[in-house]
Amino acid sequence: MPIVKRPNHPDIHYTVDDYTDPWKNAPYLILQHGFGRSGKFWYSWVPYLARWFKVVRPDVRGLGQSPANFDLQRDFTVNNCVGDLAAIIDHLGADSVHYCGESMGGILGMVLAATHPKRVRTLTLVSSPVNLNATTKTTYALGHKSESEAQKAMGMKAWVAATNRTTRFPANADPALLDWYEQEFSRNNPDVQAAMSRALHAASALPYLPKIEAPVLGLYPSAGPITSNEQMAMLKDNIRNFTLIQLPSTFHKIQLMFPRACATHLLHFAATHDGVACHEQ
Repeated sequence: MPIVKRPNHPDIHYTVDDYTDPWKNAPYLILQHGFGRSGKFWYSWVPYLARWFKVVRPDVRGLGQSPANFDLQRDFTVNNCVGDLAAIIDHLGADSVHYCGESMGGILGMVLAATHPKRVRTLTLVSSPVNLNATTKTTYALGHKSESEAQKAMGMKAWVAATNRTTRFPANADPALLDWYEQEFSRNNPDVQAAMSRALHAASALPYLPKIEAPVLGLYPSAGPITSNEQMAMLKDNIRNFTLIQLPSTFHKIQLMFPRACATHLLHFAATHDGVACHEQ
């Protein structure tokens, strides 16, 4: 169970899935989860990727198995989370990594790629907004003053269940998937969730987009409730090397609805950049 320990910084837990040939120096691929989730939410991608890349699944500070040993009011910021990612790369002993982030994990990836250009080989964004617009904030508030107020009033599990059915999953989604999602999401400390919510609502990756040097793959729903056409235009207009692939969905969680398609696109994108084959002979 690798844990990054640094003086005056919170501990960061991550998992490594590595089924690469031991005599090959396979590159690392970081899979970073989004708001309120953990590294567990990548479970369905690992079988497609870990044969070719050393897959690293961090838990954002305070979530999953990363303890909340920091000041939640002051220290949960996008820049601090990006610093955690840089520390993970150092802990791995890697010069650079491929990076894939879903939703808020993609915002972290945009900032990481812009501020640490030599550390990111490729960047893949999965349903990642550049920022949260007013419509999304209102949707997640569910009639309350804010998302945080809704979570307090309803309880985290009820809030997750309601938002799952409005933005994340279609009506015909497997009920067992929704139940698992709600259970896992609700395991996290609600105070950490609230701190992450504040950071996300204040965040915007827009100023960082022109500074991204790595090639970027965008995997997005064809008509996402959070990633609107306006969001797509920001990415296309500001990232110099951007490839967009849209999957047929009007819901946010293509990560869990189309794991094989998403992971396969990522696999070939990263392998093509490195100039290596990603199939068995």
